Amino acid sequence: MKKIVNFVTPALSVAAIVFSVAAFNTTSAAPKTQASPETASVASMPAGQPVDLTYAADKALPSVVHIKYVQNSKIQTVEVQTDPFEDFFNDPFGGFFGRGQGQGGTRKRQVQTPKRTATGSGVIISTDGYIVTNNHVVDGADELTVTLTDNQEYSARIIGADKTTDLALIKIDGKQLPAIKIANSDDVKVGEWVLAIGNPLGLNNTVTAGIISAKARTLGANGVESFIQTDAAINAGNSGGALVNANGELVGINAMLYSQTGSYSGYGFAIPTAMMNKVVDDLKQYGTVQRAMIGISGTDVKNYVDSEKEKGNEVDLGTMEGIYVAEVVENSAAEEAGIEKGDVIIEVDGQKVQKFGDLSGIIAQKRPGDKVSLTYLHNKKKQAKTVTLKNEQGNTKVVKNADLDVLGADFREITKAQKEQLEISYGLEVMKVNAGKMKEAGVNKGFIIRQVNDEPMKTVEDLQQAVKEASTSKEPVLYIKGMYPTGKKDYFAIDLQNK
Repeated sequence: MKKIVNFVTPALSVAAIVFSVAAFNTTSAAPKTQASPETASVASMPAGQPVDLTYAADKALPSVVHIKYVQNSKIQTVEVQTDPFEDFFNDPFGGFFGRGQGQGGTRKRQVQTPKRTATGSGVIISTDGYIVTNNHVVDGADELTVTLTDNQEYSARIIGADKTTDLALIKIDGKQLPAIKIANSDDVKVGEWVLAIGNPLGLNNTVTAGIISAKARTLGANGVESFIQTDAAINAGNSGGALVNANGELVGINAMLYSQTGSYSGYGFAIPTAMMNKVVDDLKQYGTVQRAMIGISGTDVKNYVDSEKEKGNEVDLGTMEGIYVAEVVENSAAEEAGIEKGDVIIEVDGQKVQKFGDLSGIIAQKRPGDKVSLTYLHNKKKQAKTVTLKNEQGNTKVVKNADLDVLGADFREITKAQKEQLEISYGLEVMKVNAGKMKEAGVNKGFIIRQVNDEPMKTVEDLQQAVKEASTSKEPVLYIKGMYPTGKKDYFAIDLQNK
C-alpha cells in the first residue's frame, strides 16, 4: 500500500511544484481535418512549439507570498517517569517515612518547550490584504510574518481556519496589493497545463509547471476532500501556494504530496478554488465554515464491488459508477428523503458523480438549508429526490463559534496555594457567575474546572478553545468535571445551542 505523507505540521508545511514542461515535438505534420470547437485551440497550436507559460508566471508571481510561522517557547507541566534507584539515593528512608516508594512512578516537572519556526506560502485574494493558505501552515502560531515578492514585510492575523478542508484565511494591513484572479476549478480539464508557485526549501518565488493529472481525488488525509491531482513536486515550504492555469488564474491551493519517502515522487494535490471560495466566504461572514451534510457514509461503487468479490460475494448494483450508500445517519437529510442502505447515488443537481470525491466537491460548496436534487438507484431502478441539507447538529441553522461570553462567567488559573491545598497541578476557578450558560447549569462561584470534554483545563485559552470546538461540533455540549474548594467533586453538562 502506498503511503500518503502529508506534512500537516507547521514545521513541515508543503505544497505542489510541477516538475517539467514538455514540448510538442511533432516530427511530421498530421493530416488536415476540420477542427471542432472543443479541439480548435489545440489544433491551431503550431507543431513543435512548447507551451508558453511566461504570461501566467508574470501575472501570478506577485500574488504568492512567503509566510513565516513562529510558536514561542512555553513553560509546561508534564508528568515524567521516575527512576526507583534515583528515588532511593535522593531519599533512602522514603519507603519508611512515606516520602517516596522506592519503586518508581511519576512526578510532575516543569519543562520549557523550544521556540518553533517554519515557513509556508499563501495567495493574496484581495487588494486589501486577505490571504488564503493551508490550516497546517498557521495552526498554533503565535506570530505570522508575510513577505511579498518585493520583500515588503507585514504581520498577519488569522481571520479563521478550517481543519476539515485544511484551509485558512489570514489578513495583513495593506492597500492596493497584487490580488490574483480566481478561476472556477470546476472548469479545469485533465491534461491542462498548470503552474505551481511557492517557496519550497527556502527557494522563494519558485515557479514550476506540469499538468492536471486527475480531479476529485480523495486520500483520507482531511475530513472533506476533492483534490486536483497534478504531476507536481511537493516539498517543505510550498504549502498554501498557488496552482494556476495558463492564464495566470488561481485554480487551487497546493496542500500535500503522495509519497513513500516523504519527498517528491510524482504526484501532488491542491484544494480546488470552488471549495476554497465557499470556505473563505464562510470564514469572513460567520467565523466558521457552514458545513452541509447529506447524512450518509459510503464508498465508490467499484471499491464496494471489489471488496465483496474478495469475500466471494457476487454483487450487481446496476452500475459500476457512483456512491454506494453503506449507512444512513438517523434524522439526516438522506433519511428524510427516503434514501436507504444499498442505494447508489449517481447524480447531484444533474452533475454525474462517479466517485466519492465528486460528491464531496459538490456538497462542500453548499450550506445547510440548501436544496439539492439527488438521482440514485434503488434496487437498480432510477429515482430522484430533492434533499434539504443539514448541518452537523441536525438542523439548518447558522452555526457560529461561541465565545466565553456565552458562559456568563469569569475565570482564572488556580493559585499555587490552591494547588498545594487541593493537591492538584492545574485548574480554572470560576470567579464570578452572571446570566448565561454557567448559571443555567447550576455552576457556582468558586468551582474549579479540571476537565472539559475530557481535555485538561490549564489556561483560560484552553477553555476558550473547548467552547469554540464544542459549539460547532455535532454535539454542542460542554461536559465539565471539577471540584469545589472543599475537595468535593462535581460534574455539569452545558448545552451551547440557542434554543
